[in-house]
Amino acid sequence: MSEDKKSSASVSTIHLADGHPMADFIDSILTPPGAGDLVEGTIIAISHGRVYIDLPPFGTGLIYGREYLNAADVLRKANPGDTISAKVVDPAGREGYIELSLKEARQAAIWGEAEQAIIAETPYSLTVEEANKGGLILSWQGIAGFLPASQLSKEHYPRVPEGDKDKILSELIQLIGHPLSVRIITADAKEGKLIFSERTGNEAEEKASLIDKYQVGDCAEGEVTGIVDFGVFVKLEPGLEGLVHISELDWGLVEDPHALFAIGDMVRVKVIEIKDGKISLSIKALKENPWHTAAERYSKGIEVPGVIIKYNKHGALASIEEGVAGLVHVSEFETPVALRETLELGKTYPFTITLFEPKDQRMTLTFTGKKK
Repeated sequence: MSEDKKSSASVSTIHLADGHPMADFIDSILTPPGAGDLVEGTIIAISHGRVYIDLPPFGTGLIYGREYLNAADVLRKANPGDTISAKVVDPAGREGYIELSLKEARQAAIWGEAEQAIIAETPYSLTVEEANKGGLILSWQGIAGFLPASQLSKEHYPRVPEGDKDKILSELIQLIGHPLSVRIITADAKEGKLIFSERTGNEAEEKASLIDKYQVGDCAEGEVTGIVDFGVFVKLEPGLEGLVHISELDWGLVEDPHALFAIGDMVRVKVIEIKDGKISLSIKALKENPWHTAAERYSKGIEVPGVIIKYNKHGALASIEEGVAGLVHVSEFETPVALRETLELGKTYPFTITLFEPKDQRMTLTFTGKKK
């Protein structure tokens, strides 16, 4: 290796100790701002759609053209001598000026605030502007954000059977125009993505703690807080709701829970299942099962009156007393249409019990009246 090369190599590996005069000098050299950097300077002049900003020691910044129009609302109130923050668009811009954007700087500041809000879990009260099948649209600082349905509180979560998307949308639309207390959980400036949540971070732990107080078989009094096609939601205590499925509302046939209950009703319930963080309740379990004593009143071969309460693919259900019903099989009639023409809903007809198994809550009936 030549002496020149050795010298060059040795220079490249020199490390200056802290406090060395040359090290202090190198540290004092500022790096010129690059595209995307935020800078701060003093307004020198505002003239003919241009704003000149002093950016020592790098020169003068310029806001003009589209960037001037985008920030016109702010610049109308600006005066020479004011300090202003902007974002570098082009460090070697027009006529040697550093081209700046005030709007992009404001956007960067807003996204920075969003990131801080995530850390601080800052709550905001925002009004729902739109709804779709996935959730809600809200705006914060002029930025449209998304609140997924899965991040709604239990109070606003759409209670629909089997995740029916059309019914979910119908429930979500009802929230448009209402303010919600939310927090930001995702802020991605590059993607322009802002995600909100109405839920608190410790909801799951709080709910688990509340559920731990209960065991299968416990009885309690609760308030009806929701009525849906498939049952009734009952609040056992603040922060804990359970579902009374439609099949657990009463021993008799229940077609519409709204006909039996109203929001705010106080009801006695029994815990029948605790699974996967959910608690299932029953109202009928606290009532005597009429099938338990049905053998005292009925037997195979006797004739009984029955009210037609429902049609199904097998025929018609006839109730002979509250909570005790039997099947009238469609095979007794020429066609399903003939069955429905003969046995009308809500009317009483004579039947003979042909199968009676009270332990299994099974009964079949034969129509003994005149067929049409």
